[in-house]
Amino acid sequence: MGLELYLDLLSQPCRAVYIFAKKNCIPFELRTVELLKCEHHSDAFVQVNPLRKVPALKDGDFTLAESVAILLYLSRKYQTPDHWYPQDLQARARVDEYLAWQHTALRSSCTRVMWQKLIIPVFLGEPVPPELLASTLVELDRCLQLLEDKFLKDQAFLAGPQVSVADLVAITELMHPVSAGCQVFKSRPKLATWRQRVETEVGENLFKEAHTHIMKIKDLPPADTAIKEKLKPLLQVFLH
Repeated sequence: MGLELYLDLLSQPCRAVYIFAKKNCIPFELRTVELLKCEHHSDAFVQVNPLRKVPALKDGDFTLAESVAILLYLSRKYQTPDHWYPQDLQARARVDEYLAWQHTALRSSCTRVMWQKLIIPVFLGEPVPPELLASTLVELDRCLQLLEDKFLKDQAFLAGPQVSVADLVAITELMHPVSAGCQVFKSRPKLATWRQRVETEVGENLFKEAHTHIMKIKDLPPADTAIKEKLKPLLQVFLH
C-alpha cells in the first residue's frame, strides 16, 4: 500500500496538506474522514491516529499525525522544491517561527470564528452570546495585524521572497472566517495582495478545488439529534 492521507477538506490543516501534496505531484490515496459526522472517533480511524484528529498520514506501516509534521515529512521524503521548506538555516527558522506561532494564535481565532459564527448557531442550532462573538472577532483582528506586522512586513511572502509552507498554512486558516462571511481581506490591501500571490503560486484551480467544500458550509442542513449529541462536548470549548 502506498501513501494514504486521511483528510476532511472542511479542516484548514487538511486543506494545507492536500494542496501541498497535489501541487508537488505527490501520489497518494485520499481517505476521507468526515468530521461533522464524527468519523474521526471511529474504531477504524483510531487505529491510524489515536489522537482522533485529521490530517493523518499512513505510509506503509508508518503512521503520522499533526499537519506540520506531515507537511515536513512530505517535503523531505519527496524532496520538494527548496522554497517550501528551505535548507538555509535562517530561512528555515523563519518558516519554523511562523508554524510555531500560528497554532495558538491565528489558527485558534479562525477556528473560533467559524464555530461561533456558523457551526454552533446554524448547524447545531444553539445560541452564541453576541459579546462572545464580538470578542473573538477582536482577537482575530489582532492576529491579522500581527500577521502583517511581524511576519509579512514588506515581503512578498511570510518567510521571505518565495512561497513556503508557512504561507500555505496561513491562507488555509484565513479561508475559515472568509467562508463564515467575514471580510478578512477587504480593509487589508497588503494581506489581499499576499493572498493573490499565494493563490497564483499554488494555482487558482487547485486552490478553488481545495476550498469548494468549506465555501459551501453555510448551506449545510441542520445537524440531526445524534450528531448534535456527539458534537455537544465541543460547545463547551467554543462557547468559553
